[in-house]
Amino acid sequence: MDEVNRFWERRLVRYADLIPCTNAFIDARSPGSNRKENFTIIGPGVAENPHQHVHISEPHGFNIGGARQPPNCTNSQHSHDTAEVFIIYSGTWRFVWGEFADAGEVVLEAGDTISIPIHVFRGFENIGTDSGFMFSVLGGDDPGRVHWAPHVIEKARGYGLILLDNGQLVDTTVGESVPAERTVVQPSAPDDIAYIHVPSAADMQRCVARKPGPQAAWRELAAPAAGVRETPIIGGRTADGVAPAPIGTAHGFTVRLLSFERHAHLPLHTRDYPEVWIVTEGALTFTDEHGAGLTVTAGDTLTIPVGCWRSFANASDTTRAYVVRGGDDPGSWTWR
Repeated sequence: MDEVNRFWERRLVRYADLIPCTNAFIDARSPGSNRKENFTIIGPGVAENPHQHVHISEPHGFNIGGARQPPNCTNSQHSHDTAEVFIIYSGTWRFVWGEFADAGEVVLEAGDTISIPIHVFRGFENIGTDSGFMFSVLGGDDPGRVHWAPHVIEKARGYGLILLDNGQLVDTTVGESVPAERTVVQPSAPDDIAYIHVPSAADMQRCVARKPGPQAAWRELAAPAAGVRETPIIGGRTADGVAPAPIGTAHGFTVRLLSFERHAHLPLHTRDYPEVWIVTEGALTFTDEHGAGLTVTAGDTLTIPVGCWRSFANASDTTRAYVVRGGDDPGSWTWR
């Protein structure tokens, strides 16, 4: 049993144990962006610093990461080649898009979710009064590299971080130098960023799901579950009958929010796709088919392999957890 417990402990990343990287990207020392922390929880992520700590490297078909920033700290304009989703855990965040962050903005708070389309320059800033944290979901096992707006590369010059053509950073402040076989990334020419598009404000609003309230499309799970409701956040109509989410486009993964009433319990069940639980309120007691268990509290991330039998019981008054599942249609519950 001790070995089984250790197995699950290795698949649980507690919020208190997250290991940050403070120079994960080329803008990490540029004024205004030099106080941010980046986290790679599941998968390689897109960090440019080869020393970024990866908590769980096992491929899932998607990546889970995180960003923590103090007030007035900005993440610079950049684009991705795969979906980038943010689930706001704490704080108030302003998202802006366009090469110069002037094409539009949207403000999100705890419980809100945003999915930013590929090939769009985006950035974000903590505009609250306290430190804020967001979980991120990136599509694919290899989400590729970050493409920075040209002025970000220009601004970063002189602060000791150099981006190489293989996507890695060199930190000259600690004595690192550019390898002879590598070249330094230069600001993109206009023709090189012609593929970048600028969504309208209406387009971006369709990429936002506000914190689900009582009027959301909650669905009571059928017996044998009791006191557990779910509502879709990302994904289209699926085989288990859940209607399209507020963000209904295909991402290669789905996101649901589950709400547990006091004493609610999900009996032993399994699923055919990778599943990651991110508890944002309350606490859940997780137990596998062998009786091994652990408690997953707010801010913690637990990943469950395909085919493993598991159960969850509410260990708080009310608990909410976001569940990320691989595939655009991750199938249904299989109950024991």
